[in-house]
Amino acid sequence: MAIYHFSAKIISRSTGRSAVAAAAYRSASRLFDEHTEQAFDYSRKSGVLHSEILLPDGAPERWSDRQALWNEVERGEKRKDAQLAREIEFALPRELQPADAIELARAFVEREFVRRGMVADINVHCDIGEDGLPKPHAHVMLALREVGPDGFDVKARDWNSTALLEHWRETWAEHVNARLAELDHDIRIDHRSLRDQGIDLEPQFKIGPAAARSEARGRASERADQHRDIARRNGERLLRNPAAALEALTHTQETFTRQDLARFLFRHTDGKDQFDRLHARILASPELVSLGADERGRERFTSRT
Repeated sequence: MAIYHFSAKIISRSTGRSAVAAAAYRSASRLFDEHTEQAFDYSRKSGVLHSEILLPDGAPERWSDRQALWNEVERGEKRKDAQLAREIEFALPRELQPADAIELARAFVEREFVRRGMVADINVHCDIGEDGLPKPHAHVMLALREVGPDGFDVKARDWNSTALLEHWRETWAEHVNARLAELDHDIRIDHRSLRDQGIDLEPQFKIGPAAARSEARGRASERADQHRDIARRNGERLLRNPAAALEALTHTQETFTRQDLARFLFRHTDGKDQFDRLHARILASPELVSLGADERGRERFTSRT
């Protein structure tokens, strides 16, 4: 089932960040940072499907070179705590072929960012998620300054507005859903919170790479513990009312497979025991309706509602 994720953050020197280093990592390339006189080599990083710089009208062609672009950004910022770039990250539907996912991301970035005058460095990644399945997503680094006749000009403060971010979040959902409908997928994504969707589950945040590495080394991670606590509470809610799981599953897609069900339960339970109990409870629910096999031989279900 398609997952909605859309986030924005600032890459800033105040947190020890470098725009050149961030661009090198996201594009799996080797770039030299003239500001710090450091080379950042991530050329061995795997999982990068596509990298491209998109320029607005009037931007100098030299910015098509990633190293030239982000070094010019760094040179233009004099403060020790300068904000260097905005990063937008959004999940791409697993159900799309890689070429379709790349075009989906590219079209959105072109329309919503580049046409507003932003320089955009887009990188489409595909990692493996916690459930062992592909997790395609895009990282978009955006310059914060407008394009002037000689290069970068003033910072565009209106690009920082909360209203604009909310517009992007909603527009991304609409953009994805329109393309899924064109390709005859019966799934949809929803930018609203679970509460606003009428789904009685606590929101769960991602466990970042640092927390995951801490877990792997045997050290407790507060964020990972919080993630499991929320998953356990959601599992308890669903055990009390299995029909709520069916309601959540069919909120963005009319039908689902056993694999969709397993992925949903994996995210909203903590541990094998809770997973197994809820899985059995849902399969035995009178609200579950089996529709038989689809064209790929997968058993599909829906809810009685």
